[in-house]
Amino acid sequence: MNLWQDFMLNEGKVVDKWHHYFPIYEKHLARFRNTTITFIEIGVSKGGSLAMWQRFFGPMATIVGLDINERCMEHEAPGIHVRIGDQSDEKFLASVLEEFGTPDVILDDGSHVMKHVSASFNFLYEKMAKNGVYIVEDLHTAYWEEFGGGVDNPDTFINISKSFIDDINAMNSRGKIAESPMTHSTFGISFYDGVIAFERGTVMPRTHSEKGKIRNFKPRSITKEIGKILGGEK
Repeated sequence: MNLWQDFMLNEGKVVDKWHHYFPIYEKHLARFRNTTITFIEIGVSKGGSLAMWQRFFGPMATIVGLDINERCMEHEAPGIHVRIGDQSDEKFLASVLEEFGTPDVILDDGSHVMKHVSASFNFLYEKMAKNGVYIVEDLHTAYWEEFGGGVDNPDTFINISKSFIDDINAMNSRGKIAESPMTHSTFGISFYDGVIAFERGTVMPRTHSEKGKIRNFKPRSITKEIGKILGGEK
């Protein structure tokens, strides 16, 4: 069963998700299924999402939910842990990492306030597993002023993330863009409607090579070749 089917057939605790997120989840997270991982979701809400992720990742996954609302503790279950604190509080986040170890996947579905989103990312991203995935969702709030957003606001997470495109290309800039930790730890960044997914990984040296023995090869006209085939010419 894929994640979309699980969501549609869910009769347990409430899961509240935008439908177009599910192909994004499958694309970036399917490789972690049935492996020993630590998954952190910022934002617990009604608890159904944590249960859904436990079903998705399988019995070897450690599922951790973070929320500022103490009532969310009621959603703890075998294999599902809930910790109460502010997602922008570095001491709180450090205590979570100390308890559960290096996270492999982080999903920010928390306050959606821009300064909170950035604070969590700035503290957690470089502390993730080498091949981890960090997903920030519900970034429609990056355009809403009441969440600290705005199209021309340079401090929204979307606008900040645009600069990360230059960071991962810094080694191509001939010294015009300073290399950053992002340059050396991020394999790719994917932008979607309301979602940004960061894929950590080994950044290979900028090398290339030519392979093969045939040189000065002149490709024949495709149209002429098709005519020969259709006309029976050999």
